[in-house]
Amino acid sequence: MNYREALAWLYATQRFGIKLGLENTERLLVALSVVEGRAPRDRSLMSMCDGEATASQSSALQLESRSSGVIHVAGTNGKGSVCAMIDAIARAAGHRTGLFTSPHLISFRERIRVNGDKISEDEVACGLSEIRERIRDWDPHPTFFEITTALALQHFQKTRCEILVLETGMGGRLDATNAVQSSVSVITPIDFDHEKWLGHSIGQIAKEKAGIIKPRVPVVSASQRPEAEVIIRQRAEECDAALQFVNYPWTKTKIGLRGEHQKMNAALAIAALQAADIHISDEAVSRGLSAVEWPSRFQIWNERIVIDGAHNPAGARILAQTWRKEFGCERATIILAILRDKNAAEIVQAFASIATKFVLPQIRSERAMPSNELAEVLSAITPPLPYSTAPSVADAISAAQKGNDRILITGSLHFAGEALAFLRGEPNALEECAQ
Repeated sequence: MNYREALAWLYATQRFGIKLGLENTERLLVALSVVEGRAPRDRSLMSMCDGEATASQSSALQLESRSSGVIHVAGTNGKGSVCAMIDAIARAAGHRTGLFTSPHLISFRERIRVNGDKISEDEVACGLSEIRERIRDWDPHPTFFEITTALALQHFQKTRCEILVLETGMGGRLDATNAVQSSVSVITPIDFDHEKWLGHSIGQIAKEKAGIIKPRVPVVSASQRPEAEVIIRQRAEECDAALQFVNYPWTKTKIGLRGEHQKMNAALAIAALQAADIHISDEAVSRGLSAVEWPSRFQIWNERIVIDGAHNPAGARILAQTWRKEFGCERATIILAILRDKNAAEIVQAFASIATKFVLPQIRSERAMPSNELAEVLSAITPPLPYSTAPSVADAISAAQKGNDRILITGSLHFAGEALAFLRGEPNALEECAQ
């Protein structure tokens, strides 16, 4: 397969949906010779740590690569920024890094990076071609995310990465990235998101996120809600894992990402590298944090347009705080698109204090809430805020630019990517495999 054929095949696997569990990922990593074997380092301790978990859920596979550290990051908000900071600092310290994140904004290749460089089209095509042949007759068939995780780990092995930074796709306990042994478990702030799969209380969600904690592997956590903190402490104690909470922001050096919350993310990233016993100098921390880039996280595109992928209520509240910090009492025309499975009412409420009006485009994601349904959510806000709908992102941006306000594009990382692709004049994520 060439690159576009390979992506078309991979996207077709989305019909298998989301299947939380580690069995397929483990089987695939063994088939690709990415891991050494199935036995955990201390099976008796692992059994105690996981309680009622099945054997496949309680084993962590040791990577064949000679990496000096695997940093595994879970949480609700800030995962991507923390991963990007860890990667940037490690590279500044001279380490060869592999970075696996999701979702991508414009190109699938963004998900898999070595030393900051995206995986090439040829490497994607070659890797997916091999995987397709190996799993042709598998039942159950691996999912999109399981295949992508395996592709990333195989690529990191082939390119001899020293430090791997892995962001969970959803949850943690049964996320495909949890199939491999880590050097440190990192947990960013936990809040409500993906309730359909993770649970409808902070305690339930925290239990899934804390599932990345492994026997005798150190844990670094951001400050958490009390009910999440209790779960994390309990899990760490059961696993005999040293636990550190990071409660103070990093203020010693400049950070390339805007927002007070990024200072907390920076402190978490530094603590994670230290807990993994990876040597980093003060100079590397300074150079890495000042150079870090992570698009669509309060990204100031030009003097009028800001793009942010806030996609849940907690993220929306943080975005509103950052807006007020940057622009004071100035309000925005907000171009807003939200996915169907999100709490649209709470997201809109969080943005109401910084909005003069909303523009609601219809975006290309099949998961998007139709603009007329989002309009109904806006109509229920008291006091009501003016809004209009638009047939596309291009039309929404054009309409917003006719006013004098700054423009905030937000509500979903998928939408942020579509908007960013339009502004850059590049094919968006859906067009990438259709050309």
